[in-house]
This record gives sequence, structure tokens and C-alpha cells, in this order.
Amino acid sequence: MANTTENASRTLTMKDFFKEENGEIVPIDDSVLIDFKDGDIVEGDVVRIDKDEVLVDIGYKSEGLIPSNELSIRKGVDPQEIVDLGQHIEALVLQKEDADGRLILSAKRAAFEKAWQRIEEAHQDQRTVEGPVIEVVKGGLIIDIGLRGFLPASLVDIRRVRNLDSFMGQRLECKVIELNRSRNNVVLSRRAVLEEERKEERNRILTTLQEGDIVQGTVSNLVDFGAFVDLEGIDGLIHISELSWNHVDHPSEVVEVGEDVEVKVLEVDRDRERISLGLKQTRKDPWQEIVEQVEVGGQIKGRVTKLVSFGAFVEVAEGVEGLIHISELAEHHVETPDEIVRSGDEVDARIIDVDAKRRRLSLSLRPKKEEREERTDRPERTVEQRDDRSGADRGGADRGGERPRREDRFRRDYEQPRGSRDRGDRGGDRDRGGRDRGDRVGDGLRTGAFDKLSDLDLGDNE
Repeated sequence: MANTTENASRTLTMKDFFKEENGEIVPIDDSVLIDFKDGDIVEGDVVRIDKDEVLVDIGYKSEGLIPSNELSIRKGVDPQEIVDLGQHIEALVLQKEDADGRLILSAKRAAFEKAWQRIEEAHQDQRTVEGPVIEVVKGGLIIDIGLRGFLPASLVDIRRVRNLDSFMGQRLECKVIELNRSRNNVVLSRRAVLEEERKEERNRILTTLQEGDIVQGTVSNLVDFGAFVDLEGIDGLIHISELSWNHVDHPSEVVEVGEDVEVKVLEVDRDRERISLGLKQTRKDPWQEIVEQVEVGGQIKGRVTKLVSFGAFVEVAEGVEGLIHISELAEHHVETPDEIVRSGDEVDARIIDVDAKRRRLSLSLRPKKEEREERTDRPERTVEQRDDRSGADRGGADRGGERPRREDRFRRDYEQPRGSRDRGDRGGDRDRGGRDRGDRVGDGLRTGAFDKLSDLDLGDNE
């Protein structure tokens, strides 16, 4: 009786079910063998852990073998870090019997099958899933949610994250936004969870914010057309034209990501949940200061900042530029502005127009009208003075005497002296070369062309 009780309380071992025949392990009773096929999920205990594989007893005639790369979705892990000796685990049957007669199992695929069902339900019910970041890849993060879930970099946070390595090892709560069973692809979004949490705060801001309010925010992102500012619940946009009173080519010239700024609310669109902000409105307008100090006709100093085809821009104060039109660069015609000024030149310009409404300042480098008229009113030199100067310019020709007037030269060259005609002296009718004067006149003008020269008014009469 005692022996019967002892046998009843004894722990059963594999020897109670299997025996060795001809070097093989066979069941004592075939009815104790579990029935499974490829693709089934089985359970067992870890009986041995090696460097590249793990053996699991699932109650079959031989232990199941799990290769190290089938233990976890993580790459390059040590089996000792994944399982413990004697641990009860689930595995999927990859091959009931390979070429060597071994039973090949996969723990990670069993976990994948169970996880996929759980993830599908979470996606349908709009619930979140959670897991640690196990890898940083190009364009995002890999999260262990029982399978490899991909979290794109643009969906990691509400604003763009530049250093994804800082999330390594962190547990993140995400929403499933895309499932593809054929490709075993799962796309996650942490941003959707954060936006849901901030929805109430965003609604409160949209309700209470009014145009004209001055609020504090943090620059969250820069784009070509402006800068986004986080108002602790919702982003507002500062258009590039509202960043500075000066001309701005890119927002990075004025602000940077992470900078705390004070901005003015320009517009609140509650239907579209959009807020327009202004940064320059919180800073003093240098243009108005200049307008109050200058007047048309006055002089102002500045530095040439840019040359364009139609003129030159001159900075007269920080943030204030005036334009010198090409027609105002000089008194004479100017083809291109660089004929007169260069970028960086210091100039003393005259203010010719101030347009406060359009914020335009027109300048000129030409003299004032009074100065030009004064120059025009100066007395001109007399004919005798011009002739004297002309004689001097010719190297002293006609020195000591007045240059003959045009009509005098006509008479000298073409009128025969009266005394010579009376005396019949032919010497006066010949030129210095001995040629008859009548013949010389015939060379250029027909004889008789000057017969009525005496009738013309050549300016002799005074």
C-alpha cells in the first residue's frame, strides 16, 4: 500500500513516455505524442541555451530547435538575454522535420502571429499600442510591439525631430495608422496621440485668443515662406513678410528653431484652426522714426546696399532703405548705376519724396534746381574772348590780333580790292600760287555766285 502511494506521488519524467530503441527515442505509447503540423503554435520549456540556438521540450519525440535569429525581432541579440533555462515559451513550427530530422521552431513568429491579431483589434477600435524603441533606421524608428512597427520621423512628435537617437530605448505610445498583412507592414504615429492629448488645450487657445493679443511662443519649424511658432497647444505661422521691417530672404536670418519669441496675433481662423502671427509688430518700426526726423529737400547720409537695373538702394538707418532712381544718379544720362556708385559706397543724398503710406523714400544725387539755375545764369564769354582762347588753343595762331570774323574772311578771299580793279593791276587777281583768282573761284563755286554778296546782310552793320 505504501509503495502504491509512493508511486502515485512520484513526479513523471520523459522516461515514463519515451524509450530508446536502436539508438532512437520512440514513445512507449504512440497516444502520448502531440499532433501538430507546420505553421502551428506549440508550447514548451527551454531545456538548453547555446550560443546560436535554443532547445525546447514540447513533448515531442525530440526537442525543438530555435535558431538565435528566430528568438526575437531584434537583430544580433544573445540568446542568454532573451530566454532563461526552464522558461515556458510559445513557438511556431517552421519545419516538423528537416534534412537532419530536427524540429525547427520560431519564437518570434509565434509572437508575431499573436501580436498581429492584437494590433488589428487596436486599429479597428482606435486604441493605442506601446513598445520600446529598438532601432533607429533611415527615416524613422522601429518599435517592438510584438512585431517590428515603423514610426516615421515626421510622426514622432508634433514638430520635426532632428535627433532620433535620443528616443533609443524609450517606450512610446502610438496609434496604428496603416496595416498591410501581405507585407507584414505596420506604420505607427506618436504624433496622433500627442495631438489628441492637446486637443482640449488647442480648443481653449482658439476660443480665448483674440486679434491684437501679444503672446509668448517657441519657434518649432522654419520653412521658406515663414516660421511656425508653438503656442503650447497649437502652432501659429509668422509669414516671412511679418518677421522683420527689413527685407528677409529666408526666416533663418531672423529666428531659429527652439528660440522663444514674443509675437502679435494678426488673425485667428477658428474654422480652419489657423493662427497668423507677426514678429515685427512687437518691435519698434525704424521707418517711422526716420519719417519723423527728415523732410523733403533735406540731405541724408547712407550706404549703398544694392544695385538694380533701375537705380541704387541706400540704407539710411537700420531697417530703412531709400531708392535713388537711375535718372537721379547724375545730371547726365546714365546707362547703368555702377557708372556712378558701387555697393558699399557712402553717399550724401538729397530727399526728394517721402511716401509714408507706401513706406518709400526717394533720394537723389543730382544738385538742387537752384544750383543748376545758378550755373545756367553765369555770363558767357564774348566772341572776342572765345576767339582769343581759340587762338591760344591753336598754339599761338593769330597772336597779337583779333581773329577775323566769318564775313571778313569772305571779303578777303572772294572780293577783289577796288583799287586793284581801277589800276588794272592783275596781281590782285592772282593767289599766292600764281593762279588766277577767278579760276580758283570756279573750282569750288560757279563764277558769279558772289555777284550779289554785297546785298547780303553779313552782320557788318552795327
